[in-house]
Amino acid sequence: MDTLPTPSPAATAPGAAGTPAPGAGLDAVVEERLARLDLATKVRLLQGETNWRVFGAPDAGLRQVVTSDGPVGVRGEAWDERDVGLNLPSPTALAATWDEDLVERLGLLLAGESRRKGVDVLLAPTVNLHRSPLGGRHFECFSEDPLLTARVGSAFVRGVQAGGVAATVKHYVANDSETDRMTVDVRMDERTLREVYLAPFEHIVAAARPWAVMASYNKVDGVTLTENDLLAEPLKGEWGFDGLVMSDWTAVRSTAESARAALDLAMPGPTGPWGDALLAAVQAGEVPQDAIDEKVRRILVLAARVGALDGVAPAVPAADPAGLPLPDAPAVRAAARAAAAQGMVLVRNEGLLPLDGPALRRVAVIGPNAAQARTQGGGSATVYPPHTVAPLDGLRAALDDGVEVVHAPGVHTRDVVAYAEPPLVRDPVSGEPGVRVTYVGADGADLASEHRRFGRIGWGDPGLEHDAATARIEALVTPAVAGAWQVAAGGLGRHRLEVDGTIAVETEVVVPDGGEPDFVHFVTPPQAATTVALEAGREVRVVLHVDPLRMNGALCVAELCVEPPVPDPVAGLEEAAALAASSDVAVVVVGTTAAVESEGFDRTSLDLPGAQDELVRRVVAANPRTVVVVNAGAPVLLPWRDEVPAVLLGWFGGQEFGDALADVLLGRHEPGGRLPTTWPVAQEDCPVLSTTPVDGVLEYAEGLLVGYRAWSHQGSDGGPAPAYWFGHGLGYTTWEHTGVQVVAPDADGPSTYLRARVQVRNSGARAGRTVVQAYLSRPDSAVARPPLWLAGFAAVEAGPGEQVEVDVVLAPRAFEHWDAAAHRWVVEPGDFVLGVGASSADRPLTATVPVTG
Repeated sequence: MDTLPTPSPAATAPGAAGTPAPGAGLDAVVEERLARLDLATKVRLLQGETNWRVFGAPDAGLRQVVTSDGPVGVRGEAWDERDVGLNLPSPTALAATWDEDLVERLGLLLAGESRRKGVDVLLAPTVNLHRSPLGGRHFECFSEDPLLTARVGSAFVRGVQAGGVAATVKHYVANDSETDRMTVDVRMDERTLREVYLAPFEHIVAAARPWAVMASYNKVDGVTLTENDLLAEPLKGEWGFDGLVMSDWTAVRSTAESARAALDLAMPGPTGPWGDALLAAVQAGEVPQDAIDEKVRRILVLAARVGALDGVAPAVPAADPAGLPLPDAPAVRAAARAAAAQGMVLVRNEGLLPLDGPALRRVAVIGPNAAQARTQGGGSATVYPPHTVAPLDGLRAALDDGVEVVHAPGVHTRDVVAYAEPPLVRDPVSGEPGVRVTYVGADGADLASEHRRFGRIGWGDPGLEHDAATARIEALVTPAVAGAWQVAAGGLGRHRLEVDGTIAVETEVVVPDGGEPDFVHFVTPPQAATTVALEAGREVRVVLHVDPLRMNGALCVAELCVEPPVPDPVAGLEEAAALAASSDVAVVVVGTTAAVESEGFDRTSLDLPGAQDELVRRVVAANPRTVVVVNAGAPVLLPWRDEVPAVLLGWFGGQEFGDALADVLLGRHEPGGRLPTTWPVAQEDCPVLSTTPVDGVLEYAEGLLVGYRAWSHQGSDGGPAPAYWFGHGLGYTTWEHTGVQVVAPDADGPSTYLRARVQVRNSGARAGRTVVQAYLSRPDSAVARPPLWLAGFAAVEAGPGEQVEVDVVLAPRAFEHWDAAAHRWVVEPGDFVLGVGASSADRPLTATVPVTG
């Protein structure tokens, strides 16, 4: 199947999300099924049966419900390369499109991936905010702005649920950094909580009616979220959320306290603080049985919506998994490629882009991320795509045969050894690219053997695959170059690494002091590394004997790691400069590594790792026709940004990144992105930076001043400005904003909101797309406010010289503020100032908006 489904208007109308709310018919069915269950069965349903499955109850016609991580794809229940899946661009890239229709279509595509893998509940989107650029999971969140996050998040939910799969909005709430995330106590005033951090969740609940919400690890005002009253109010009460609230994995730390809260499902299972302990607490009167019944009702409603409750039609007819497109189908690849291009942000262009393809004869593609780009960040969002297209691959495919494309990495950036993968390694049994894994019993006998693509294996609770006690990972390596090759054993446990029968590493890898929980060591395992002298062309056999440490009976991982010698840094820079000097144009791809951007830890620096800044300067000195592509999911410092003629932010571009990049560089697709977060000049300039708790407490002392709001406030006091403002992006044409009028709501028409009617003209020579952004401010307000805040946006397309008109909706909430004394939303009467333009710092049009209340 090479065509993609499109959400129907009825399925994706605001407030619909492809499903009716529980009504009289479904309510009656749920009550009848609930009555079939005894107390022990009800309690059992409230905790996961496995890491990814929710218990079924045959007596009630309830099958197991299957969950899977997202949001850049659907991993399924397996966590390795044997179950490949679509890898979309990172959420920062999706938010950079400012394109709700596109994100909704991608959400529907992920619903198809979910159904293909037997998944009912996708654990996405992540709608926490970019409070600090140091946030380690920044790439997995959309934006620093609550409204942009809310609208893109709503589109994502609508798309997923239009495919009959539950979206899970996470992490509720204030899980905006990773340091001590299990225990940190986030403190902020009530107004900040409502206007900034709860705002995306509130909008999505109202506009997209998600079927699930995930409670986060952290505390807010001293109470962990799985026990916090915020689950009841405002989520289920004031907002009327009718879906299920699940915990983040292992986030439930108590029995009675969390069960008395409005948490419905504790994940994962089968062990945990609920189960038998919760049954005893109910029998002892510590938890009301009515609370248990309400939780089970919500599980049954979720099951009904996704088609897991016998005799109840699902919210959306189930698709036949056999008819769904695979992640390498042409239509899927085209969608992922277009999305990656649409999210790329051109932040600087002194006339070099787009490149004139027919005029090129030699192109240098340089940088550590050029031949093997990062397509996604680390952590639970990780998927295993069927392929990845690197920038070098994409440009070679896009340019004519007569164009020579040369490459040099220039610098080495990784501080850990990469796990073994083709083309470096071969399976010693089959000869295929990859490794051989053998599972070994407690008596030392081999139980099973299989070919694997990567030298990374992982297991889940309760034991290893095939009931193995230990394992061997073996590979053949034929060095292309002589020298000190890097080898390492990764993962917690006892390891013995042999190279041609000689022990290279024999050690026990333990949890470092102050180490994070077991999950983090599954995602970014520590390793014991060394070097071995290898001859060019002489094949060697590398064997890792693994006795893994099982932490709390949960996930464990082992990695056989092999890499060529680290190149000489001076020679690498000289080679890159020489290639650039001999080429018509140089494309330098710089970026972060897995040790920089991942779930489980925050960043300590915004600098590009290694000598990448020096690489850029050497290349542009050798060839002034240099384009720098930034392959990172979050802001990094670009100290050379004014020294190069073109800077393009490519984010983590997903599996089709290289082809999408070639499309943009050669002008076949306009870089359609606008910044969803502000990029600083220097780390010390950032008005909000710290992610480190003090005595267990992280104070959001900045209040409402987050992102561009904080930068604007800082600038008004004479402080430093950022490198690139929120909303900035250039494209391949130019625009003039020529007029704005404030339009009152239609008395009898479809629009019940105030609108800014904006006229814009494409003043360039190419057709293009821009995003018209509307910001509000309130001079001389009696209420403390940010200098400005995003009130609405709309995309517009026009041909060269064409003037067009677009309406930007200004919802009532844009004019309201939270009155902490009255605990409600209110409007301060008076004049608001509307600024309209191309970014938070470029608002050439203004209008006064009188508000009476």
